[in-house]
Amino acid sequence: MRRALAAALVLALLVPGAAEAHGLVQRQQLPIPQWLFAWAAAAVLVISFFALAVLWPQPRLERDAWRERWRVPGWLGVLTGAIGILLLVVTILAGYLGSGTALDNWAPTFLLITFWVGMVFASILFGDVYRAFSPFRALGALLPQLNRPYPERLGRWPAVAGLFVFTWVELVSGWGEDPALLVTAALGYTLLTLAAQVWFGVETWTRRGEAFAVYFDLFARMSVFEVRDGRLGTRRALGGLPRLDDAPGTVLFVCVMIGTVTFDGLSQGSLWRDFAADVVDSLESVGVGALTASRIASTLGLLLGVALVAGFYRLGIEGARSVGGGLSQHKLESGFVHSLVPIAAVYVAAHYLTFLIFEGQALIYLSSDPFGQGWDLFGTVNSGIDYGVFPQEHTWYVQVALVVIGHVAALILAHDRALTLYGDTRLAVRSQYWMLGVMVGFTSLALWLLAQSGS
Repeated sequence: MRRALAAALVLALLVPGAAEAHGLVQRQQLPIPQWLFAWAAAAVLVISFFALAVLWPQPRLERDAWRERWRVPGWLGVLTGAIGILLLVVTILAGYLGSGTALDNWAPTFLLITFWVGMVFASILFGDVYRAFSPFRALGALLPQLNRPYPERLGRWPAVAGLFVFTWVELVSGWGEDPALLVTAALGYTLLTLAAQVWFGVETWTRRGEAFAVYFDLFARMSVFEVRDGRLGTRRALGGLPRLDDAPGTVLFVCVMIGTVTFDGLSQGSLWRDFAADVVDSLESVGVGALTASRIASTLGLLLGVALVAGFYRLGIEGARSVGGGLSQHKLESGFVHSLVPIAAVYVAAHYLTFLIFEGQALIYLSSDPFGQGWDLFGTVNSGIDYGVFPQEHTWYVQVALVVIGHVAALILAHDRALTLYGDTRLAVRSQYWMLGVMVGFTSLALWLLAQSGS
């Protein structure tokens, strides 16, 4: 136990220290050293851990506390589905008809900023917004459904593949710079999704195979709002996460969520650039083209990011097993994976917050002329991006606050689940020394990545 705590604190010291040599020195001067932020964050987690051990002796989030508040009218689902279909059609057409540059085209802005990043924030605040507006569910309801049995062994593996491919398209392929190519990929995903919905049924594929539905549903489980059987209700914050089932592929799905953002942050720092340059040079020396070599290096980096997160989580699980209790590795791994979702959320929020606030404003003027035809539908075509809406000198403070809050939430979820799994408070607390090490490590990694990217 002491070794686990010591390792956690060493991570807090060493990781941000490495960042200081790369990205942190590019930030505006702060009133206290940046490595002190990492120590403060680690201290908050340690204090929270011991506070939970004393003040949280019984599981609370495991109990379903959902309460109905409002019955959702049927027409509202039809309306939101129609809006989703309209946005999908506009986006695909804009990719083909609009400007050939990403900055002046609706499609990349909507898909990679408003949808991909903005929907994460919307899901955490308001619940499963994506489910309501999903064009795939709305279109699938209009098609015949064969409702063939879904193989249980597949679990969420199709969603794992879909999420990884999307992040590859976003971070590696360069297709985001070619609107027509990007929407061609979106159209291909649409056709595959509709075919799977016809075969397995809309709801079955939405729960298991549709990558975006699974992705945003996990974030929505953090929200206090949830719709059940056409009724909107409220629950405790984070209360939806303990009800996550352990379908095959769930653990890797969450690791992909965190690992891909990890690579995105790492790829913007000098450490990765130097390594990638060596890989590219090696590949070029054997006849591989420069562009292909760069994509190969980035793909390896993407896989490395996922493997790093998966290995880190496995370390914590193996440590938890070592304290006893007779729980299998699978039981522990699937039992605690929901506690990583707040970490995935704050990785996205901290890394992409300013990206959404600033670059997302482009949608205001692009919406007036989505197809690049010289229109001014809403009178906003001449508006620009206001970089004064969020003081950039406050960015680091907001990012650190988000990272710490998310990891404290993860500690709460892990502690609550440990009390349920072990049944013995002292044994549950002992098992969480290792999870504390994982949380401190993830916190240190998050701060280091933010420093690397200079976000």
